Amino acid sequence: MENQSCVKITTEWDIVAARQLGRSAAKEIGFGPVDQARITTAISELARNIYLYAGRGEIQIELIEQNGKKGLKIIADDKGPGIQDIRQVMEDGYSTSGGLGAGLPGVKRLMDNFDINSEVGIGTTIHAVKWLR
Repeated sequence: MENQSCVKITTEWDIVAARQLGRSAAKEIGFGPVDQARITTAISELARNIYLYAGRGEIQIELIEQNGKKGLKIIADDKGPGIQDIRQVMEDGYSTSGGLGAGLPGVKRLMDNFDINSEVGIGTTIHAVKWLR
């Protein structure tokens, strides 16, 4: 894998493609099965949010290195309606789709770093990083 890959999210199949790309990238840089599953779950949740709420966007998967540590950065980017109340969507158990997904709080727990930027009417960008132990 080069340092960055991208999957456009417009259909449910794209969610599967993003998951597979994330799993193989995680495996390639040395993450064990448990962290591979965490990363894959986080990607799945982010991609599903793009599909359900924005209609289209992209998942970027980036190999990163900082202070001699390797990691994987997931960037979920969409030009959807944006999130009106970030605090609310970051509460455990909050769901607008009626789903039982882990949601954004779940993604935050699965990853080591999590950052969300959203503007109503413009879109949402989420950065999530998992570091190799």
